[in-house]
Amino acid sequence: MSRAGRLVILNGAPRAGKSAIVAAMQALPGSAWLNLGVDVHVRAMTPPQLQPGIGLRPGGERPDLEPFVVAAYAALFDTLAAHARHGLDVVADLGIHDGYSLPRGILADGARRLAGTASLFVGVHCPLPVILARRAAGEAGREGLYLQAACGTVPEPVLRWQQAVHHQVVYDLALDTSVLSPQACAEAIATRLAQPATHPSALARLAAGTG
Repeated sequence: MSRAGRLVILNGAPRAGKSAIVAAMQALPGSAWLNLGVDVHVRAMTPPQLQPGIGLRPGGERPDLEPFVVAAYAALFDTLAAHARHGLDVVADLGIHDGYSLPRGILADGARRLAGTASLFVGVHCPLPVILARRAAGEAGREGLYLQAACGTVPEPVLRWQQAVHHQVVYDLALDTSVLSPQACAEAIATRLAQPATHPSALARLAAGTG
């Protein structure tokens, strides 16, 4: 291929709408986006004894899994960079946080591994009431996967996701899926990618220690 590939990293809590954005991006006319996100790793690659792998939620609940999570994220970011070098466009829907039993620095390490690539770091936001409604409604093929609220309470892990996933994180683009459809999000990403870069990306600044 004559050009380097583009990388779009979607970061957000479970049920924020990341997977739907990926599907919408892959449906864009003339697109050829490969999906290398959390579902690919957790569902297709990670054996049961290491589940939920890179999907491990904030709270430090499984310190025994954290070394694997760190290694798996490092390998994922290296893989993304390799795809870009081969001219392939990749979108990865992730839930990057640092709410482990001790700081792991996964995002900063990933930014360094992606140095030199054309990356767009996208924050996928969604208000807690909408997250809870989506969990209650369920999703075909994912029955029982997501915790739901009971008796008007909010599950503690859901709160931890909302607090941790965007904590002190700077994005190139922020999207609110409570007001934007997946298609509108995909089109916003495509529009941003089509614009000339006037300054280093969020991940490039993080890798350089200036973001």
